Amino acid sequence: MSAGLRRVWGVVASGGRSVLVTGATGGFGRVIVFRLAGAGWDVIAGARDQGKAQQLEADAAERGLALRTVQLDVACAQSCRTALGEVAEMTGGGPWALVNNAGIPQAGALADVGDEQARYLLEVNLLGPARLCRMVLPGMAVRNGGRIVNISSGLGRVPWPMGAWYSAGKHALSALTHCLRVEAAHLGVRVCLVEPGAFATPMLGRALTDLDTARDPDSPGYEATARLFASVDRRVPGPEPVARTVETCLTARRPRPRYVVGRDARLLVPLHTLLPLAWTDRLKHAVTGLPRTPAAASPPVPPPGEGARLPSARAEERA
Repeated sequence: MSAGLRRVWGVVASGGRSVLVTGATGGFGRVIVFRLAGAGWDVIAGARDQGKAQQLEADAAERGLALRTVQLDVACAQSCRTALGEVAEMTGGGPWALVNNAGIPQAGALADVGDEQARYLLEVNLLGPARLCRMVLPGMAVRNGGRIVNISSGLGRVPWPMGAWYSAGKHALSALTHCLRVEAAHLGVRVCLVEPGAFATPMLGRALTDLDTARDPDSPGYEATARLFASVDRRVPGPEPVARTVETCLTARRPRPRYVVGRDARLLVPLHTLLPLAWTDRLKHAVTGLPRTPAAASPPVPPPGEGARLPSARAEERA
C-alpha cells in the first residue's frame, strides 16, 4: 500500500461536517476557523462580540471562504444554551465536532488576584468548555459519532509562578478532557487534548496588562515576569501549527489522546516531569526574579518609652 493511500485511508474527510469553534475572532480561533473552512468543513464560529463576528465573516469572504457565526459567551450559561439552540437549527441536531478554544490569561501573583478575577477565569477556561461538552454530547450520541477538541496549554503541566490561576484552570481542563475521553468512548465520540506552547496571539499582551493591573508595589517578581513575557512575545512563531493540529484531531481516524504543540512546550513539559521539583523551583525563581529566602530581618523596635529611658540610664552610669 502506498504512503498516499495510507494517508487517505487514515483520515476522515470533512464531508461538509459541522464544527463549532469557540473564541473564534482572534488568536488560535481565527486561524483554526479559516483553515477548517478552507478544508471544506461547515464552520460555525462562536464569538462573544457581534461586531467582531461580522468582521470575521467579512474577512473570511475576502479569502473566498464561507463560515457562519453565532453569538456565544462561554462564561454565561444562558448564552451557551441560546447559542447551542441556534447551532442545532443550523446543523439539524447539533455540531459533529466541538473545538473548545476560548480562553483568557490571568497573570499576577496568587496573593494579588482576587476571587472575582479567579472565578471569571474558571468560567471561561474550565466551566464553560465543560458546559459545552455536556450540551453537545446528546446530539453526538444520536449520530453515534463526533469529535471534541479541548485546547489547554503547556502551562497546564508546567505551573508557572505569576500565572497560578491560568495554570490551574488549564490543568483542570486537561484532567476533565482525559476523563471525558473515557466516558464518551461508548458514544462513538473521540476526545482530544491540545497543549500549545507560546505562539503569536494576543494572549501574552493581555497577560502583560494583567500584570499591570494586579501589580502590588511591594510584591516581587513583576518586573522580571513582564520582561520575560515581552521577550517571548517578540520571538514566538505564528499560530498555524495549532490550527494544523486541530485539523488532525478532527480528521485522523484514530487521533492521539494528547498533542503537545511548539518547541518550548515539547521541551519544558518532559523536563518539568523528569526533574526534581527543587530544581524546577530554582529555575522559576531565577527567571521570575522571585526571591528564594526571606529578606534580612529588621532590628527589633523597642516598646514605646524604652528608647527614651535608655539614654538617661546610660547618662546616670556615666555620672
